[in-house]
Amino acid sequence: MICPDMTAFAAALPRAGALAGLDLGTKTIGVAVSDGLRQVASPLTVIRRVKFTQDAAAVLALAAERGLAGLVLGLPLNMDGSEGPRAQSTRAFARNLERLTPLPIGFWDERLSTVAAERALIEGDTSRRRRAEVIDQVAAGYILQGALDRLRYLG
Repeated sequence: MICPDMTAFAAALPRAGALAGLDLGTKTIGVAVSDGLRQVASPLTVIRRVKFTQDAAAVLALAAERGLAGLVLGLPLNMDGSEGPRAQSTRAFARNLERLTPLPIGFWDERLSTVAAERALIEGDTSRRRRAEVIDQVAAGYILQGALDRLRYLG
């Protein structure tokens, strides 16, 4: 079920259970997961994109393996808040994924998440090669942490 906002997403979730944050790129999907109490997001892995069926199978296998309660997709809005082609692509991915899973799916504004992830990796003295390998999963962590903070605020 796709939730139009974080309030609806919070209402659709069980009381406890880990969530996954997804940073959908054209070549990769960065994945982060939370703890069961939804306090902390941790970068997990990067899924290399092939085609939707394989991408969705990888995401849903991970969700089943970890017993996830919901999915948060980063929504790449333009800086003025409007939705461009990438946001439409993310919404299409969510619509197609919704047909394959009963898990609630929410969106979180991902503007500047990759910039923040890059900055954190540079501050951590991460090599250029290593940054390229993990940037998507770290960005997914920023996306998920923002959603977790909002969910906690909603109570």
